[in-house]
Amino acid sequence: MILLKDISKIYAEKTKALEHINLHFKEGELIILKGVSGSGKSTILSLIAGLSKPTEGEVVVDGKKISKLPDHFAAAYRRDNIGIVFQKYNLIPSLSVSENVLLPLFPLNLKREDMHHKAKRVLKQFSIEHKADMRVSNLSGGEQQRVAIARANINNPKIILADEPTANLDEKLSLAFIDILREMKADKRTIIVATHDPLFFNLDFVDSTITIEHGKVIECS
Repeated sequence: MILLKDISKIYAEKTKALEHINLHFKEGELIILKGVSGSGKSTILSLIAGLSKPTEGEVVVDGKKISKLPDHFAAAYRRDNIGIVFQKYNLIPSLSVSENVLLPLFPLNLKREDMHHKAKRVLKQFSIEHKADMRVSNLSGGEQQRVAIARANINNPKIILADEPTANLDEKLSLAFIDILREMKADKRTIIVATHDPLFFNLDFVDSTITIEHGKVIECS
């Protein structure tokens, strides 16, 4: 489903973020990208999301070379295929829970009734529906993360990308997030999590753990 073919990524200051990476992720798999900050994990997620382009190599998703897409088409690809859970949630504090969750739907010009039906579905799925009208600035960290997860799922994407999703959570909330991951995998999503949190390294429902160091694949297990 997702192929990274001989990928290298070099930033303007000649920093090598990735060096000749080759990876293959199958549909419905849960993959952990393991490594310290700066190892290249987030760059891999960015390339799969079409948020950046490789210096060398190709990113292929469902047979399409998304690394070659112009920015306008890359945005449409993300909208239709990708849900992203950011480390810092990237919510708009002044908006309500429902308004934040609805944001990815506005470019689709859907009927208001259809949009709110979708929002209600994902808010219920991730147990945050009781806070639908509350501003996200008044939520706890765990609640904000549930809003971010609901927003990532609003378009029913094939692929979920999570970048250090438990970095701002305590152990109890991190374990709650892991339970949500289990549910999303059961829903046949392809999920890639970039993390250095040891809670993720021995989960029984993870298909593969890939260790990244200094922009290179060191180990796959």
